[in-house]
Amino acid sequence: MSSVPLAEIVRYLDEYLRARDIPDERNAVNGLQVENRGLVGGIVAAVDASQATIDRVIAEVGGGDAPPLLLVHHGLLWDGNVPFTGRRYRRVAALLEHDIPLYSAHIPLDLHPTVGNNVVLAERLGLAVEGWFGDYRGVPIGVWGHAPPRLTPRDALLADVNHALGTSEPGARLIAGGPERVARVGIITGGAGNMIGAAHAAGLDTFITGEGAHYTYFDAMEWGLNVIFAGHYATETLGVQALASHLAERFDLEWEFHDHPTGL
Repeated sequence: MSSVPLAEIVRYLDEYLRARDIPDERNAVNGLQVENRGLVGGIVAAVDASQATIDRVIAEVGGGDAPPLLLVHHGLLWDGNVPFTGRRYRRVAALLEHDIPLYSAHIPLDLHPTVGNNVVLAERLGLAVEGWFGDYRGVPIGVWGHAPPRLTPRDALLADVNHALGTSEPGARLIAGGPERVARVGIITGGAGNMIGAAHAAGLDTFITGEGAHYTYFDAMEWGLNVIFAGHYATETLGVQALASHLAERFDLEWEFHDHPTGL
């Protein structure tokens, strides 16, 4: 199996994702979060840097091979600047012991124009991106386009979202606040229920995201939007896979996706 210097991959990722330029939550800490001794022999993509993800990567590491790069959307440091004790220690200690580096990309991956969660979901739905909407710290984060004819029936769009994400019953949930025949559809993956107002301001009639708070039902009904909550986890499985595939092709490495659904 071939191996590539970790530093070379990190330099490429930082530039390709604009990891240092895109605004994000402080605790996202985009970029390389855990270093290793210097070589990478493959790529494992996952949504979350959970203990289950790390343990599975370790279980699959072959003896003598350069370890894989663990590429995630949600990194290790969301609980802030806290001591490396308890579960934080166990995660990091396991990575260091097995020489596994970890790279995290949050908002830079959500809004990437080629491998981003929003763009890839739009592509899966056959939705040509016509524009961007939704301000996130001064940056437009969501994409929108006109629904293709086969998806203008609201129920057909809902079914296709489930198909695109591979979700089963109960699957995506619809708040039917808008028209039965949809036209302008927007997407912001993850926990973007608070962006329903931005979707309304952009003139959309249907908004697809991962999850939202209780009050978002009334936002949807009173602003006249269809809102599809397709799951925070499910809507964010696409970007890391697209990015891992891109990296694997560029650096001649194998890649795989580790699926650890949360049901949320």
